Amino acid sequence: ADIADRDGVFYDGDHRLVHCGVDLDTTARATTASIDAGLDRARDRGEVIELYAHNPGVSVPIERIEHVLAGARARGLAFYSYRDFADDRPVTAGLALSFDDTFVPAWVGLRPLFAQYGATVTFFVSRYAALDDDAHAGLQQLAADGHGVEPHTVRHMRAPAYVEQFGIDAYLRDELDPSIEVLEAAGFEVRAFAYPFGARTGELDAAIAKRVSVIRSVDYAYAFADSPCPR
Repeated sequence: ADIADRDGVFYDGDHRLVHCGVDLDTTARATTASIDAGLDRARDRGEVIELYAHNPGVSVPIERIEHVLAGARARGLAFYSYRDFADDRPVTAGLALSFDDTFVPAWVGLRPLFAQYGATVTFFVSRYAALDDDAHAGLQQLAADGHGVEPHTVRHMRAPAYVEQFGIDAYLRDELDPSIEVLEAAGFEVRAFAYPFGARTGELDAAIAKRVSVIRSVDYAYAFADSPCPR
């Protein structure tokens, strides 16, 4: 499906709790034409398109990331972080780009590219406590550049499956709360959270909403599985 047809990945300022992004990684099979159509829709309708990836240079070509950033600038799109959504920054045509997991050296390597295009992005970090000192320093550097650093759980477990086996209180205690607390202890201001694999339920949304203002799930631009996006 064309990204432009996935309504859930376009934010129009409706103050939603659960946002959804489309994966730019090669395995997600989003074509350049589909990405461009999504950027066009954001420009034409005054919406924010939400895109995400993982490991620059490995899971997603750096050229694709630059294509997205250049395309956003060429269309006059503003750059948004998920902190901006939490702060209810007024919405104009824009791009919210995020990166997931633990690929900090690769993210740091994109600093010149982000600076070239004046881009602000968000990094949803899992397994923070297991990262080495260089990675921790890299995240501090990215935050100092103005990018968002937000939690993505302790062990990157599928939330609904974990809740089914152990209960929602266990998920909050074991996966969510420690991932928030370790970032806050390191000096990061936590405003958002991204579900691993985008896997979510309404019950989880309601519980997590007591801790953060914005949650990111995912949507699919191809027939892979039932989309967890609520819209």
